[in-house]
Amino acid sequence: MNPTVSDVLAELSGLMMRNAAPDVAPADRASALGMSSMLLAIAAQEWDRAAARLVEENRAVRALLAEAPAALGEGELAERLWALSAGQDEDFRVSALQASNSALRAALIELQVAVEAAEGEIAERLEAAVWAELVASTERRRLEGAPV
Repeated sequence: MNPTVSDVLAELSGLMMRNAAPDVAPADRASALGMSSMLLAIAAQEWDRAAARLVEENRAVRALLAEAPAALGEGELAERLWALSAGQDEDFRVSALQASNSALRAALIELQVAVEAAEGEIAERLEAAVWAELVASTERRRLEGAPV
């Protein structure tokens, strides 16, 4: 799990408060300063890319959900997933985009389970596309300079 920018900033606030006390050992203060620097770099990176990443991912997941009826046939699940695919992001606040992303990713899990159980070339192709999107979404979240 990646912490949100809000979580990182809250942690930084706590580090600053704890290290403002005059009795903090120099080594502890230096360690906190290094941690603060790293957290600020991560927060800056995520702040800059969060909305774009979420919009891109939401579009990709909606495109996959739109294929549910072709892979699963008629049924409540296929209809519900197809209906989710028809949405679009209109509120570009990160919190709103993240809420949409969470709902879409939950639906993507349902689609993945369904296509893994389904038979046929369309289901197999969609299963591969779901896995490809999961890999791509992991890459989108990778921090610059991260070894993996």
